[in-house]
Order: sequence, then structure tokens, then C-alpha cells
Amino acid sequence: MAEALKTRGVSDIDELCIQTIRFLSMDGVQAAKSGHPGMPMGMAAAAYTLWTRHFRFNPANPKLINRDRFVLSAGHGSMLLYSLLHLCGYDLPLDELKNFRQWGSKTPGHPEYGHTPGVEVTTGPLGQGLGNAVGMAIAGKYLASRYNKDGLDLFDYTVYVLSGDGCLQEGVGAESSSLAGHLGLDNLIVLYDDNHITIDGNTSLSFTEDRAKRYEAYGWYVQQVPGDGTDMNALEKAIQNAQAEKDRPSIIAFRSHIGFGSPNFQDTHTAHGAPLGDEEIALIKKNFGWDPNKKFHVPEAVYKHMAAMKDKGAALQKAEDGKFARYEKKYPDLAAEIRNMQAGKLGVDLASLLPAFEVGTSVATRKASGSTLNALMPHLPLVLGGSADLTPSNNTQFKGAADFQKANPSGRYIRYGVREHAMGAVMNGLAVSGIRPYGGTFMVFSDYMRGAIRVAAISKYPTIFVCTHDSIGVGEDGPTHQPVEHIASLRAIPNMIVFRPADAIETAYAWKWTLENPVGPVVLALTRQGLPVLDQSKYGKACEGVAKGAYVLIKQDKPDVLLLATGSEVKLAIEAAGKLAEEGIKAQVVSMPSWELFEKQDKAYKDSVLPPSVKARVAVEAGVELGWHKYIGANGIFIGMSTFGASAPQGKCFEGFGITSNAVVAAAKKLAAE
Repeated sequence: MAEALKTRGVSDIDELCIQTIRFLSMDGVQAAKSGHPGMPMGMAAAAYTLWTRHFRFNPANPKLINRDRFVLSAGHGSMLLYSLLHLCGYDLPLDELKNFRQWGSKTPGHPEYGHTPGVEVTTGPLGQGLGNAVGMAIAGKYLASRYNKDGLDLFDYTVYVLSGDGCLQEGVGAESSSLAGHLGLDNLIVLYDDNHITIDGNTSLSFTEDRAKRYEAYGWYVQQVPGDGTDMNALEKAIQNAQAEKDRPSIIAFRSHIGFGSPNFQDTHTAHGAPLGDEEIALIKKNFGWDPNKKFHVPEAVYKHMAAMKDKGAALQKAEDGKFARYEKKYPDLAAEIRNMQAGKLGVDLASLLPAFEVGTSVATRKASGSTLNALMPHLPLVLGGSADLTPSNNTQFKGAADFQKANPSGRYIRYGVREHAMGAVMNGLAVSGIRPYGGTFMVFSDYMRGAIRVAAISKYPTIFVCTHDSIGVGEDGPTHQPVEHIASLRAIPNMIVFRPADAIETAYAWKWTLENPVGPVVLALTRQGLPVLDQSKYGKACEGVAKGAYVLIKQDKPDVLLLATGSEVKLAIEAAGKLAEEGIKAQVVSMPSWELFEKQDKAYKDSVLPPSVKARVAVEAGVELGWHKYIGANGIFIGMSTFGASAPQGKCFEGFGITSNAVVAAAKKLAAE
């Protein structure tokens, strides 16, 4: 093996393990004929050093509560992580590496949460993992502040991140890093793969600012490992320095070489995102003294050496179990909270805590949401709230909630600043750490965190997105702030539950369902304007109907027409039903706060709400019609938006765009007459 290919500061067996990681990664990508071999080749030595010398984990229990967390934010280099997981003894057999990127394998193209043992978060879009890690670090700080007692530190884990140039370039990475610096998250250490290459070519094409100075300005502890990326002693010192830092998050810039060891492709963009080819791989293996004909080969000496990771994990598990047993005897109530957290349980009856609202009063659902939070949050210590600089408008800060800050990690309210994208990614990191997070912004700005919302849906994170100012009811702010397509686009995302409650009572029960069912992400679409509180003795029961997604508000034995609505438009449907009754037309009014939950009901219930025999159907919603014809049929009439909004008082906006009870009446009469 050429001297230039050796890793400095490691033993011969370490070198053999590092080479094994490189070759497993190359072989996996080549077998799949797809993938990214360059980063795993360049970062194998650094990742191995981190995992074997510093990283605390138990491969037999990937969910050990006080384990360190490793986030591969540069998720395209997934074969690096899969190789480490396999060699360290996780339940990831070699055959899974051979099936990289294949149907049904545990080794998808990018790491996926809940799919592969040892994968902490789903990291596909660059920068999301970095944002997730900030959330995981916040969770660590909060959990430590609440539960660590008298030397019994149940939560003192470190979050390690491997990020590339793309993560640092993406806006979500910048936003999250800025927030982490402000919060002084010294339990966060980022290893920056500074390989100077992106898909387009050298970073000099587009990425030339001084990254070290940028992170210093964020308030991070910055280190640059000297040399050519082969000196593990230098990296070792940098990691130790980062671990000793007790005031700031750390970033270590490590000068790696993408495609390390490839005679033709090292330090080129060619090695980034395509297989190297059998001939090149054979040449690389020869240069390292390996048999080029052996694929997915793991020397027995490597397995024997790496078995120590299982032993270390077992020892860590024993120590943590013993610590918790002592803790449980001394602090049984707090220990019970932790057990509930692990089981995904609230440990409290929410129904008895919900606020009451006076029938007939006008309450914006954003304010009803705030009242519900005031009632529930004092009883839910593992729910953390926040807002992207819109707290007074979102009504997301509950009474008595202190801010989470560097000097106050026990605070339960996070000031995200004007950083919607970071907020979404950070909340996802909180959600995989035992915390139930919610964060508020205007509905229109859900666009800014769409990447995080989508990843939450893919991964089924129980993240709660509070989106107020949900329609043209925003009024004077105009079309830039009036969401017309957003409800439809959010409903289009698989695994997403969207609530658009009609009044304060529906809002409270939407919160109840959300908190009691941590099965995936939820969007709460809430109004700026006041809405009448519906009389539950007169209309359908929201306490039952919200959980089923849709229910009958005004029931008719043999209705002539069905009026369907959500949110602020439900009142228009009720008004229209009254006017139609005066003309002898029986209109059944249906509130549909959550299409997704309605779709989960059986056919009998669906038919009781939307009788198939009634073909005359009108839907009203202050958004675009996409999706509504599933419920009203091809001949039904939709009353809503087909353009962007306008800057005017909200009442004038509804009138000007024809979203009125009179319009509903006219449509119903037209259909009833046919």
C-alpha cells in the first residue's frame, strides 16, 4: 500500500477497519449501480475514529435513552453509516449492505428514521439533518434540566453531526446554526466534511466565503484540522477540545478527499454521485493490497476487533440501567414521566382539562388554540412550544411558559426568530427525542418549512405545525399573506393530518386528538378572524365528530342537498341552511375539520355523514377547490378561491370573491332543482 494512502495516528487493525468501511461503501454503490461513493471513502477514517473512540452507543439497544446521537446530515453518503452500523454490531446483516437501494432493504438511498436500526433521523434534503441535530441538542438540554438530580445524570448525551458543503449552503443549515449559536448548545458537535467538491465541481464555483469566520460569527467554537485529512491524532485532539467546550456548539472543519484512494477520481466531482466502475474499484483495491475479486469482504480480524463495540455497549447499558434504578427509587414521579415518554404516553386525562367556551361569542380559532394551550400545557411537561417570531399572532405561548434560553434550559417556549425552515427541522429533532414539539407561523409561510414538513410526514414524526391566518380572512395584508392553495397542498402530503376547525370547541378537540395520537405530523389551520362558538346542544357533537374527521352539524331525515365546509366557512353553511329551510329546501350541514381522519372511518359512518343517495352537494372553503370533488362529485358545486387574494378588510374579501351564504344558497337551489 502506498504511503500516501495510509491513515496517520491509527493502528494496523484500525487501518484495516477503515479500509473495510471504504470498500463496503464502494461495493454497495457499485452493486446498486447508483449512489454516492466519494464521501464515504473520504470520511471513513474520521467517522471510524469518532465512532470507536468517542461515540457512546449500544448496538443491542439503539434506543438507549442516554446514548449519544449521530446524524448523517450529508445523507447521500449513507453507505458510510450502513457500513459502520454493520461492523459495530447493529442488526444490519451484510446481506442488507449488498441490497443497498433495493426494494424492501434496510439500506435505502438516504437514511430513514424507523427503518434501519441506529438511524436517528431521516436525512435526505441537505441541511435537514443539521437542523434536526439542533433540536436533539435542545431536547438534551431541556431533559437534563428537568430530570438530572444529585449526580444522577440521566441525560448528558452529545449530538454528533457529519455535514458537508451542501448542508452549510442550504438556508435551513444556516438558520439552524444561527439559532444553535444563540442558544449556546455545547452538547452539539459538527464534523464538517470540507472536501471542496459539490456535484457541479469545485466549491470555488459558488461557495467561497470563509466558513470558519461565519460560524465564529454565529457564536460557535470553530476548529480547523490541519493537514490533508489523514491525521487522526489531529482530529482526535479537535474532538477532545470540542467535548471540553462548555459554552458553545462546536464545528470541526476536516479537510477530507472525496473518493480517497481513487487514482482517477479522487478530489473530483465524478466521485460524488455515481458508481466508480468495476475497473476503478479493482485498481483501488490493488493499491491498498486487497484482492480485487472479493466484493463485500470483511476480514475476520475486523469482525473480531469490532466486537469490542458490543462489549462497550453492554457495559454502557448496564451502567445506565443501574443509574435509572437508583433514580427511580429516589424520584418515582419523575421516573414515571420518563417511562411515559418512552412509551409515547401523556400520563394525563386531557378531556377533563379542556377549556369551556361560551356559545354565541366570537372567538378566533387561533385564540381558542391559545386558550387550550393555557389549560393543557401546565400538565404536559414534555410538550415544548414556540413560534417563528409570531408569538402574539399565533397565540402559541401559554401562560407561565418561560423562554428556553442558554441561561434557562428549563424553559418550555422556544423563540425561533424569523426562521421558519429551521423551526420545522428543529421541531423534527425534538420529536425524535421524546419531546412533543409545536411551533407556530402564518399558514402562508408553511412554504418556508415545506422541506421539514415533508420529511416529518415521510418519517411519521409527531411534530405539530400551528398555522394561523389560514385564508383570505387575513384581510389587509393581501395576496402575499393570504394562503389560498396551502390547505390543499398540505392535504396532498401522505401521512399528514390537517385540521381546519370551525370554532373554538372544534379547536380544543383537535388539540386533544393531536396530543393523544402521536402517529405522525399534524397541521392545525387556524383563523385570524373571530368565529361564532357553535351550540353543541343544537348542532352535532364536536367532541365525537372531530376525532372522526367529519360529522353532521344539522341533520335532515331526507336531505335535498348536502352543504360541506371547513373552518370559517362552516358558519356560512349554517346560515345558508337556515335560508334554504325558509324556502322548503332541507340542507344537511357537514363540518369536515380533517379529511384524513374522515378517510379512516368505515363506510357506514361515511355514508351516514354523506348519504350516497344525495347527489346535490355544495362545498365551501376559502381556498382552491383541489380535492373537493371527491366529496361533492363531478356535478357538485364548489364555492371558494380560483385566484390569489386581495388587500382589503376580510369581510370585503369574502364578499368580493363570492364566498358568502347567499352564494351557497344559490348553488344549493340550482342543484336541488335539477
